[in-house]
Amino acid sequence: MNEKLKAIIENKDVNIKDAESHASEFIDIITHETGSDDFALIFNSNVYSASEKLKSIIEKVFAAHNNQIKLDGYDTISSDTVKLILIINSSLKKSLGKKFDLIITIIELLYLIINSESQSSNTKKILDSKVEQLNQLYELSKEFSGILELDYVSKLLIFSIVGQFLVSNFAIYYFDKDINVLESSIDKVEAKKLIAEFDYKKLTEEKFTEGNFPEIYTAGFHLALPMQIKNETKGLILLGEKKNKEKFSKYDIEYINSVGSLAIISIENSILFKEALEKQAIERDLETARIIQKNLLPREILQPEGYQISAYSESAKQVGGDYFDLLKNADNETIFAMGDVSGKGITASLLVANSQAYLKSISKLNLPIHEATGLLNDLVEESTVSGTYITFFWGTLNSKRELTYVNAGHNPPLLIRNGEIRKLDKGGLILGMLKTMMPYESETIQLQTGDYIITFTDGVTEAMNSAEEEYSDEKLEEICCGLKNESADEAKELILNDVKNFTAGFEQSDDLTLLIIKVT
Repeated sequence: MNEKLKAIIENKDVNIKDAESHASEFIDIITHETGSDDFALIFNSNVYSASEKLKSIIEKVFAAHNNQIKLDGYDTISSDTVKLILIINSSLKKSLGKKFDLIITIIELLYLIINSESQSSNTKKILDSKVEQLNQLYELSKEFSGILELDYVSKLLIFSIVGQFLVSNFAIYYFDKDINVLESSIDKVEAKKLIAEFDYKKLTEEKFTEGNFPEIYTAGFHLALPMQIKNETKGLILLGEKKNKEKFSKYDIEYINSVGSLAIISIENSILFKEALEKQAIERDLETARIIQKNLLPREILQPEGYQISAYSESAKQVGGDYFDLLKNADNETIFAMGDVSGKGITASLLVANSQAYLKSISKLNLPIHEATGLLNDLVEESTVSGTYITFFWGTLNSKRELTYVNAGHNPPLLIRNGEIRKLDKGGLILGMLKTMMPYESETIQLQTGDYIITFTDGVTEAMNSAEEEYSDEKLEEICCGLKNESADEAKELILNDVKNFTAGFEQSDDLTLLIIKVT
């Protein structure tokens, strides 16, 4: 608790003669709590403010308008229970949010303290109760501000209320996309059903359930209080009757609202903290995936006699499973392969790693490419979880300038010859969907000098600009048809620059991989 406020509370000999000195002290306390002096108190027609400028303006307006006050840009608040007026900058009041309720409590406490000698015993009882509650609120504010575990926050909230009022039933709710029952004296499933049809967004202030919410009242809850952040209802407190059968007083409700305001901020912070931890875990997952993916790419690009090869692969922020490889088989033919694993993150990268290992092993068996593809599919199918698969294309290049390939559901590579396009689409099913039941189909093509083979993943054709328009197959085919005397490297740069000019720096959600082969 603020030490100055604590000293005032513990002073038992305070009377009306101390009004001015204690008003000044409370001005200091409220300035400390708000971080601003843009407010004033009016008591017994006297103006108290840490801002001499504001005090002077108010005194002039107050005198000129027969003890009435209204200033542009300022709110005037009169408490129902005290003869004090608070004038506060409207923007400051809005920025304080629920903390403003605590300020009002402090002001009411000021009035009660400086008038305690002339009040009845009942008022002194109320004063003692409010002093105790204010003390608890300060202690609870420290507790709530230091907690980032949702379970602990909700338990502290309910213990602070149940311990104070000894209620028979309780339920604490938090609302995001769903109704979350944090604590409840009844079964949580039943507690959720209880308010499933309840339009909680319209509940902006406390309500007694009798006559207002019959079903909730019948379930044993007598009071419903919203927990709000920036005027949006983010939570709900339901309380049953007190065990001593007393009604909830105005001061009880003020206290519960104040505790709820502290708690809902802490609940939000707990959830944001948990989301931040989860995000960090995902980022670590993605970084691991990037490392795996990078290490799987060929360290050097093979350049077999009679061919130029150029390749590029770029990971998106949400790492996918793009993959390409270049290797030699038992007959010294050059194998080139490209795949795109469904899903993202480390799972996709590990499947790519497995597939690469299978490909290296199978390439040494000297099987016809269509048979090897069936074997590769069976191995991938055994090692994948449901819903995971790989689109895959691979081919062999030999010294006779022959291309033999199989396409397993991948974007058809483009064979460019004299400005004409031939799509390489012979093959079969995507890898990993089903065991091989029908043999894959292969095709052999006699290549000619000047031919280009453009192999790519959908990260190229589905690259988006800020208007969420895709680069498209048509744009890729158009630029590829214009290739004539460019080297493989030049053709790669031409395509990549066209894609980058189209996207204009817009962040991509998929990996982009491109492999260019030119027959020389």
